Amino acid sequence: MIERFEDKTEWGDRIGWIYGSVTEDVVTGYRMHNRGWRSVYCITKRDAFRGTAPINLTDRLHQVLRWATGSVEIFYSRNNPILASPRLKFLQRIAYFNVGVYPFTSIFLVVYCFIPAFCLFTGQFIVQNLNVFFLSYLLLITVTLVLISLLEVKWSGIALEELWRNEQFWLIGGTSAHFAAVIQGLLKVIAGVEISFTLTSKSAAEDEDDIYADLYVVKWTSLFILPLTIMVVNIMALVIGISRTIYSVIPQWNRLFGGVFFSFWVLSHLYPFAKGLMGRKGRVSTIIYIWSGLIAITVSLLWITLQNNVEGGGNFTI
Repeated sequence: MIERFEDKTEWGDRIGWIYGSVTEDVVTGYRMHNRGWRSVYCITKRDAFRGTAPINLTDRLHQVLRWATGSVEIFYSRNNPILASPRLKFLQRIAYFNVGVYPFTSIFLVVYCFIPAFCLFTGQFIVQNLNVFFLSYLLLITVTLVLISLLEVKWSGIALEELWRNEQFWLIGGTSAHFAAVIQGLLKVIAGVEISFTLTSKSAAEDEDDIYADLYVVKWTSLFILPLTIMVVNIMALVIGISRTIYSVIPQWNRLFGGVFFSFWVLSHLYPFAKGLMGRKGRVSTIIYIWSGLIAITVSLLWITLQNNVEGGGNFTI
């Protein structure tokens, strides 16, 4: 029998590398800072550690799900920075709070992705009345976000293209893995259902001669459902919105352009997701076709039903 050095000690529970968490590195750092310890970055000329990372869409989303699940666990545990001791500094508290709360922003992100489609379906723009105060506020927020992005680019030394790729995957991960992690966390807290996730598969390619073979491996996962639904609904909304405006007696082009702009903005973020679903040589899994068809049929039936209620003088109002 091999006895480990941490046996019969508090290592892994109160000191050292903390076990029992999906994101044990965050919990370990939090416990250290919560006790008043100081930490510094140690950057060596030669890499201290190296590892492998998933490169295909399925495994990447499962990895993001694992990280987001760990963040939700931290938010609902005694490691929540709101409950921290006074030794934890204010900026540290904000940083750790951001780590625990960021998956919950996916709720608002999902709503945002469906709003442009709703505008195109109904023919109503998201904002009914524009005033100087609202436009000034919107301009201020937009300029602030652009300046923050430029500051990040300058600080990290990355190209604008890489920043855009990161923005795209932020939306893809937010509408899939982050949203799933929030649901799993709520189920565990409210109903006592244990959180489960799929461990990252680091190699699943059959062609060992191609170093990029893993990139084209696409395995169906339930994480695809929500972003695929957002993509199909927005595409159908574009078709319906444009068709209705063209054949309308009094076309409302200004409302159409507003909805089309934001809908294209959502679809442009989901372009890598659509490309990743195709895999090698554009081969799409059958279940993706089936799910897309079901979404299209459901949306079409809902649209026809709502139109009949409106034209028939029903009580339905928008």
